[in-house]
Amino acid sequence: MKLVKTFLLTLFAVVTVQATQAQTVAKSKDKAAGTEQVKLKTSAVCDMCKARLEKSLAYEKGVQAAVLDVPTQVLTVTYRPDKTSPDALRAAVQKTGYDADAQPADARAYSRLPECCKKTNAVHTGGE
Repeated sequence: MKLVKTFLLTLFAVVTVQATQAQTVAKSKDKAAGTEQVKLKTSAVCDMCKARLEKSLAYEKGVQAAVLDVPTQVLTVTYRPDKTSPDALRAAVQKTGYDADAQPADARAYSRLPECCKKTNAVHTGGE
């Protein structure tokens, strides 16, 4: 009898823990429901560019995540539309020193980039 009570108590504890975790997952999905994504074509070419852009965008108000795909040079930004806009995010990319879609980088920020990240680098010009 004691063994049955222990088994039932253990089963109840496991079911309770699983139900609690399922509720936590649902809450995080609701939080993500209020976000939007924008894809920006950048002039970034290397992992240093990736780190610089992702870190810079992380400090922008309303940005939930920023991920640069280096081979395609596309920066995907997940943001809250009530806090920021695609135009503000493009401006943030430009202020970091990179082109954003068809808009050129801020000249002062661009001049502070490492040489490997500049457009004169062979990666940009197609040279070896």
